Amino acid sequence: MKDEELEFDRSCHVLYSAPCKAQMLEKIALHYPPEECDDVWERVQKKYVEFISGWRTDLGGKKNFHNGPGGNYDCVALMAYYVVCRGVTSLEEIEEMEGELFLPSFRKLKFVDCNKPIFKRLMHFAFCSAKKRCDKWGDFKMNVAPFDKDKPIYYEFTECPTAEFAKAHGLLEVMPALCNPDFAAMELIHARLVRTTTCANGCKCDYTIVGDRDDYLKEHPEYRDEAGYRRNK
Repeated sequence: MKDEELEFDRSCHVLYSAPCKAQMLEKIALHYPPEECDDVWERVQKKYVEFISGWRTDLGGKKNFHNGPGGNYDCVALMAYYVVCRGVTSLEEIEEMEGELFLPSFRKLKFVDCNKPIFKRLMHFAFCSAKKRCDKWGDFKMNVAPFDKDKPIYYEFTECPTAEFAKAHGLLEVMPALCNPDFAAMELIHARLVRTTTCANGCKCDYTIVGDRDDYLKEHPEYRDEAGYRRNK
């Protein structure tokens, strides 16, 4: 089925991104014989339409930067893929796919070194700017701590549309795969994320960010819990 034939309200919803579509088609071709691929893809498309047709309509559509590659709608698309292809896919594969969508913009920032004060300040500025856009769209509820050159950067989400969607559809098992790439993103800019909880397995998603040579990391070793979340002590 062609994307333009999918019936949903395009005034408030958006289609999965082109990179997300490419990821899903690639994995379908990997797991299914050629004669089945078109049928499987159409089932994924229909599940995606079913999912977003019953979803909130206030996420800003194409105007909201959170709806781009790896964002709100791509996460829903990956959950649609997971539901349809549950027998052949895995949470490890979903995490890989989300990483391929979410991380390219961070790979372009290889010159950034968050151990240096200037980049630490710039990161804090970027998070404050993101909060303003979150406040505008009302999708994520975001709080950012004041900048302190002697302390880690800290911000948190207390509401997350993707986590809300997963809870509503009984798909919380997928959330570690969608949240874990946050750790990989920070590693690409010589930083580390220290996180104890997310909106999917707690009341907030906390982001404590330090340079990858900061002694703070020794006090908060990373581990992967039973659900598959990367998190810290």
